[in-house]
Amino acid sequence: MPFVLGVSDEALEDVRDRLRRVRLPEAETVDDWSQGIPRSYVGELCRYWLEEYDWRRLEAELNDRGQWRTVIDGLGIHFLHVRSPRADARPLLMTHGWPGSVVEFLDILDELADPPAGEPAFHVVVPSLPGFGFSDKPVGAGWGIERIADAWAELMTRLGYERFLAQGGDWGAFVTTALGVRHPDRVEALHTTMPPVQPPLGFTEDDLGEAERADLAATRKVLAAERGYMTVQSTRPQTLGYGLTDSPAGQLAWIVEKFQGWTDCDGHPENAVPRQRLLDNAAIYWFGACGASSARLYWESLPPRNFTPVTVPSAVSRFPKEPFRAPRAWVEARFEDLRYWNSLDRGGHFPSLEVPHLFVSELRAAFGRES
Repeated sequence: MPFVLGVSDEALEDVRDRLRRVRLPEAETVDDWSQGIPRSYVGELCRYWLEEYDWRRLEAELNDRGQWRTVIDGLGIHFLHVRSPRADARPLLMTHGWPGSVVEFLDILDELADPPAGEPAFHVVVPSLPGFGFSDKPVGAGWGIERIADAWAELMTRLGYERFLAQGGDWGAFVTTALGVRHPDRVEALHTTMPPVQPPLGFTEDDLGEAERADLAATRKVLAAERGYMTVQSTRPQTLGYGLTDSPAGQLAWIVEKFQGWTDCDGHPENAVPRQRLLDNAAIYWFGACGASSARLYWESLPPRNFTPVTVPSAVSRFPKEPFRAPRAWVEARFEDLRYWNSLDRGGHFPSLEVPHLFVSELRAAFGRES
C-alpha cells in the first residue's frame, strides 16, 4: 500500500531539544581521524542539524518519489518504486547496506528511469532492509541475508516483475548475490561494487599481480584499523543500540565516520558527499530508531557462511577507494559468468552518492547489453 512519510512535530522538537543539550566528550588527542571522528566536526554537524537542516525537505522528496509498504514473511517492508515512462524499461532491484539507506539512490533515480534516447531505462525498486529506515524491525532471530533475498524475490513478484536485474554494494552486495544463488531463474543479471568472495582452494598470493597484492594489503589495513564497528555490531548490537537510539550525536558520529573512511574524499567526507545528504542518511536512522536493529544484521550474518557459486550473468565495477577489494581471480572463481569488469579512477564505497553519473554509466554498461 502507499506509504506517506510524516514524522511528527513532537519528534522533530525532541531531536532539536537533544541537540541543544548535546554532551560531547573531550577532544581527541591527535590531529587526525585515527581515534575516530573529531569532536569539532561532530559539534559542527550537530549545530547544522539543529539550525539549518530541513527534514521536511527530505520527507517531501521521498514522498514525491512514491513510497510503499507491504508485509512479507510477517514483516513490513518499505520501498521506493519508480516506474520508467519507457516501454522498453527493465525492472532493476537496488539494495543498500550499512550505514546506508534508500537515500543512497535518490540522486540517480531520474537518470535510471528516464534516460536520454539510446540509453537503457529501468523500473527502479529500492527497498529498505529489515530493521533499517521505515521497514519493520524483526522481533525474532533469523532475518539474515538469505531470508532477505527470498523476501526481495517475493516483493518483485508482487510488483509483477518475474525477471529482473539486481544491484547492490555492502550488505546489498550479499543480498544481491544471494538472489543470484537462490533465484537464478528470476535474476536476469546482477551488478555489484563489492563482490562477496573468499580465496579459491589452493590460492597463494604468488598467483597475483602487483596491483592485486596491493589491493589485498589495503583491505587488510582497513580491517585492522576499522573492524571495531564490525566486531561490536556482530556481537553486541543490542548494547550498542541504547546509545545510538538515545543520542542523535552518537548516531550521527557512528555513521559519518564511515563516510570519511570509506569514500574517495581526500580526508574529509564532505569532499565526497554533500553535508545535506550525510544528514539525510543519519536522520533516517534516527527517526527510524534503527541503531540496534540495523546493527543486528551483522549479528545475523557474520561471518559469511555461504559462498555457493553464482551462475547468473554478473558485472563488477571496482572503485579505487572501495575498502573491500578482492582480486579478479577470486571473483571469477565464484561468479562463473562474469561478463563485465571495470576499474574506475574515482569513487569509493558509496559511489551512487560520491560519483552518481559515473555510477549510472557503470550500470548502463553492465546492463545495457544482452544478458
